[in-house]
Amino acid sequence: MLFNSLLFLIFFLVVISAYYLLAPKLRWVWLLLASCYFYMYFKPVYILIILFTIVVDYIAGLLIEKAQGSNKKFFLLASIVANIGVLAVFKYFDFFAGNFNFLSHGFNGPQIPLLHILLPIGLSFHTFQAMSYTIEVYRGNQKAEKHFGIYALYVLFYPQMVAGPIERPQHILPQLHRINKFNTTGFITGIFLIMIGLFKKMVIADRLGLFVDPVFNTPHGHSAFDLLVAVYFFAFQIYCDFSGYSDIAVGAALTLGIELMRNFNMPYLSKNITEFWQRWHISLSTWFRDYVYIPLGGSRVNSMVTCINILIVFIISGLWHGANWKYLVWGLVHGLLLIGYQLLKKLKVNVKGFSYLKWILTFNLVCLAWIFFRANTVTDGFFILNKIFTLSPLHYTAASIMPRNEIFYCIFIILALLAGEWYLQRKVQWSKRRMLLTTVILFIACYFLGIFNEAQFIYFQF
Repeated sequence: MLFNSLLFLIFFLVVISAYYLLAPKLRWVWLLLASCYFYMYFKPVYILIILFTIVVDYIAGLLIEKAQGSNKKFFLLASIVANIGVLAVFKYFDFFAGNFNFLSHGFNGPQIPLLHILLPIGLSFHTFQAMSYTIEVYRGNQKAEKHFGIYALYVLFYPQMVAGPIERPQHILPQLHRINKFNTTGFITGIFLIMIGLFKKMVIADRLGLFVDPVFNTPHGHSAFDLLVAVYFFAFQIYCDFSGYSDIAVGAALTLGIELMRNFNMPYLSKNITEFWQRWHISLSTWFRDYVYIPLGGSRVNSMVTCINILIVFIISGLWHGANWKYLVWGLVHGLLLIGYQLLKKLKVNVKGFSYLKWILTFNLVCLAWIFFRANTVTDGFFILNKIFTLSPLHYTAASIMPRNEIFYCIFIILALLAGEWYLQRKVQWSKRRMLLTTVILFIACYFLGIFNEAQFIYFQF
């Protein structure tokens, strides 16, 4: 069920209405049933996969809390293996088997049959959220959840189970136990955030996609200028698509009195690559920081090991995004950029001032990395990169895809987005009246300017 669909609007209204009409002790049941229905709308049988991990991690949490010594670590590892095992089978088996078969074929070796399994939607997101629970119980930062239904809701909570934010148990579980009274301010704020998210998705991301998708799908048929425009447009397409989803998720949860973490903080205004990852997909970057980078030693070890740790994190991050070499290259590029920045800091190379130049450089480096993320293959990615840098030819040839005047319109809405986000970032107290008025304006904008094709969110594939 897509957030940008009429069906979701009906679902949302029914869930909200029933939630506040039901007795408080029944609300968790209603939310759990609604979340199951929301997920099963995509492919019903895949709910069994989530239920498997829920049962495993629920039991593991109880056992970890009671266990001592090596047994405690054993139950944690068993839980992690079960979760990673599910990811390995459904997301990565065909990728590794296919690469093995390619290498084996050259030596007339054996071939592994491919499974051709459809990837369960949002598998990486709710798997990582489930893993954070057992890890935090192991570390003593979270008590094992005794209420099976509440724990199941922690994993299945519909606003964020498909594409995040990836929450921590100590933040969400207490809220799921809490009895929430209807709060007018929270409800209006939630609706306001939902409309911001829909505006980003329907008015900006989906419109940019009308240009980005055909150009990236046939890069050999376009000029360097077309490709350069497509690269910059994709940077804002994926940002508006993903941050738009996060806004809707946070808003939908807030209408229920539940606060989710902020997942984006104007990342394209970053002045270095480290800052970018502190602002982009914050729930994932902090997950990798706390559960992979720091346990590996983080930056507490020597420079060489620190660089290796950064590469490991971003190679895993690339794989997390998809079982494809292009995502590995994208992760490797970001890892190398971070290592380069850290080495410059070690050498105490600090160009003071010129903040705009730092911002421009960081933004363009991120955009160059996006080429491999969006290209259909690694080969296409290098072709696009080469054509852009050779500037051949440097004229617009994609008028059949999008007329020039629409290109300028897209640039205008991107600038309007940046100005709007900058304004929202200011320390200004928004009254309920102002939020309601802005919500109405955003609704009108979505109705008249939005693309009503119910396009899937980009991060659903991960």
